[in-house]
Amino acid sequence: MDLILWRHAEAADGSPDAARKLTKHGRDQARRVAAWLKPRLPKRCEILASPAARTQETASALGVRFATTAVVGTNASVAQIVSEVGWPERSKAVLIVGHQPTLGRIAATLLSGREADWHLAKGSVWWLRHSDGETKLFAVIHPKLV
Repeated sequence: MDLILWRHAEAADGSPDAARKLTKHGRDQARRVAAWLKPRLPKRCEILASPAARTQETASALGVRFATTAVVGTNASVAQIVSEVGWPERSKAVLIVGHQPTLGRIAATLLSGREADWHLAKGSVWWLRHSDGETKLFAVIHPKLV
């Protein structure tokens, strides 16, 4: 199973939190990462995005359909998301467009076996792959590098 974690791109400050939109720089980050990600996504990849405006904009940069769910929203927990995606038994890949600190905690939990506050940069992708009983970091993409 592949689990792809995509942190939303740079967003403007403001309130309410759920309404914060991407900055011009953030829209550029999302476009660049989406251009790298789209041709590499596994077939039948399920895409789940937080309902927050900044994640909706980030996911929209892919130009493909995605589902919006609070399960991966700003208040999501590692356990909720891992359960929702069926890690590691699910046969198809899942892309989550979400938030820190949850995405970093998911990466830490699945790669090290312990929940910790790992940092995922704004707009970055961490691609995890589980096969033959092992979870490995398949790719890390930073918006400055694509």
